[in-house]
Amino acid sequence: MPMTVRDVMNRFVVAVEATASFSDVVTAMCRFHVGAVPVVDGDRRVIGMVSDDDLLLKDLDRRPGDLIIEGPSRRRERRKASGRSVAQIMSSPAITVTEDTPLRRAACLMHRNRIKELPVVDGQTGRITGLVKQSDLIRAFCRPPEDLRDDVLEVASRHSRQCAVRIQDGIVHLDGGVERRSQLCALIEEVWQVDGVVDVDSSMTYEIDDVDRAVPAGAPRRTGPAEGGRDR
Repeated sequence: MPMTVRDVMNRFVVAVEATASFSDVVTAMCRFHVGAVPVVDGDRRVIGMVSDDDLLLKDLDRRPGDLIIEGPSRRRERRKASGRSVAQIMSSPAITVTEDTPLRRAACLMHRNRIKELPVVDGQTGRITGLVKQSDLIRAFCRPPEDLRDDVLEVASRHSRQCAVRIQDGIVHLDGGVERRSQLCALIEEVWQVDGVVDVDSSMTYEIDDVDRAVPAGAPRRTGPAEGGRDR
C-alpha cells in the first residue's frame, strides 16, 4: 500500500489561537524552532496558518507606497503586514490533509501552493491531529531495498509474466516483453507509484501498438497492426 501522511506525520503540534498577538506567535515559533504554526479555534479545528513568511511581511508596513496603484496581492500583503493579532496575519482557509492522504498527494499540495507544512486533521471533526513537513516526505525514499523490490515485483507480475526486474539505488530497471503497448504503459505508470522509486528505466518491448495517438486533421489513419517497439 502507498505510504500515507500517517506514516511520517509529527503528532506534537505547536498551535495558536486567533486571538494570540504577533509577539505571542513569534515567541512560540522561536521557542519550538518551527517555520509555521496552525491557527485553531476553541475546539482545535484548524482555521488558518501562520508562517515565517507571513511574519516577515511586517517589514512591508514600514515602506511608503500608494495602495491605490498597487495590485490586489500587494494590498493583501500590506493588510497582513499591518496586523497585530494572529487573526489579521494568518492565511485562511488553511490547506489541510488527513492521516489517510497519500504522501504523493501531500507533496503535490505543498508544491502547488508553495508551502512547507500541512496541518493534519481528523476527516470527520476537522480537529488537528498532527503536522507534516516537506522534510517528512523524503522518508518515502528511505524504504528498505527488499521492501521496494517486493512491491515492484508484485506490480510487474500483474502486468507481465516475462518481466525481469533489477533495482539499484532506487532506480527500477525493467526488461522483457508484453503483447500490447497499453500494458507496458500501465506497468511503468504503476511502478512509478511505488513509494521509494527514484526512476524507471525500461528496456521492455511490445508487439502491438494499441495506444490511440492524436492524428493531425486530414492525415490518413493507420488501421493495420503497428510495429513492435518499446516505451520508457
